[in-house]
Amino acid sequence: MLKKAIWSLVIVLSILIAWNGSLVYYGIRQGIGQLEIIWNARPVAEFMEDPSFPDSLKSKLRLIEDVRKFAIDSLGLKDTENYKTLYDQKNKEVMWVVQACEPFALVPKQWHFPVVGSVPYKGFFNKTKALDLRKELETEGYDVSVRNPGGWSTLGWFTDPILSGMLDRTEGDLASLIIHEMVHATVFVKDDVDFNENLADFIGDTAAYDFLRYRFGPSSKEYMTYLHQDQDYRKYTKHILRGTRSLDSLYQTMKVDDPFDQKQQQKDSMISKIISTIDTLQLFEKRNSASLKKRLPNNTFFMSYRLYKSKQNIFEEELDRKFRGDMRAYVRYLSEQYPFL
Repeated sequence: MLKKAIWSLVIVLSILIAWNGSLVYYGIRQGIGQLEIIWNARPVAEFMEDPSFPDSLKSKLRLIEDVRKFAIDSLGLKDTENYKTLYDQKNKEVMWVVQACEPFALVPKQWHFPVVGSVPYKGFFNKTKALDLRKELETEGYDVSVRNPGGWSTLGWFTDPILSGMLDRTEGDLASLIIHEMVHATVFVKDDVDFNENLADFIGDTAAYDFLRYRFGPSSKEYMTYLHQDQDYRKYTKHILRGTRSLDSLYQTMKVDDPFDQKQQQKDSMISKIISTIDTLQLFEKRNSASLKKRLPNNTFFMSYRLYKSKQNIFEEELDRKFRGDMRAYVRYLSEQYPFL
C-alpha cells in the first residue's frame, strides 16, 4: 500500500515538473500531506478488535463496508482499496479548500493542474497556507471562501482512508458521502468539475435511498431520517439556486464603470433577500439562518451550489428516460461514455 502511494507520488511529481515547475512545490506539499494521513491510518480491523473503541463507531465502520459492497455489487462502481483504513483526526480538521469568484459575476477562478485539468478550488493540508492564499486573492479583488470538506477522492493516486469525522454523520449521509467519493474513482472527466461533482452528488444522494432500503428497510428510523434530511436539503438547494439565478440577472445589469460601492450595495441587498427568505421554506427541521444573516455569504457560496447541484435534474431525467431507473446500467453507460481521465 505504501509502495503504491510512493510510486504514485513520484509519478505525480514527474508530471508536475514536466508541465509547470511552479506547481512542484504545491504538489510536494500535497503529496506529503496525503502520505502523512495514509501513514498514520490504521486498518479498520484493528479498530474493530479494539475493546476501547466505541461500539457505536464500530457500527459505522461496518456500515461503510456494507456501503462499499453495495456500491460495487449493485451500482457497478470500481472496487479499490479505499475506505479499508481509518485515520483518527483527533477532532481536528485535516484539509482546507479555497474557492474564489469574481465579485460581480458568478465566474470562478480556475487553477490548472496536469491530469485533472482545470478546477475551481485549491486544497491544502496546511491551514496557514490556505489562509495566506485567501488573503492574496482578496487583495486581488476576488470573493473568497475557505471550507473543510467532509471527504475527498485522490482518484486512485493514493489509498483513501475513512476519516474519523465521517463517523459523526447519520447513516444515510455517510452512505451518500462514500458513494459520492467512489463515483469519482469510477467516472471523472478532465476539465469538467461541474459534471464530476454534480454526477457524484446525484448518484450518492439517490443510491443512498436504495442502500438504506436494502440495509434497514423502508420504514426504518435510518431511512426516514435520511428521507427528511435529503428532502429538506433539496428544498434548501433549490432556493439557493433560484437565488443564484437572481444574482446572475443582477450582475448582467451592472456596467463596468458603475461605482464599486453602488454595485456592492446592490449585491448585498440581493444576497440579504435570498438569505432572509430561507425562513419561509417548509422544512422538517428549520435551518438556522442567523449566522448567514449576520455575515452575508459571498459569491463562492452560490458557486458551490451551482458546482454540486445545478445539473441534478439532467441526470435524473436521463436515468429515468434511458435506463428506467436502473442505476447500475446508468453507471456502466457513463463509464463507457466517459473513459476515466
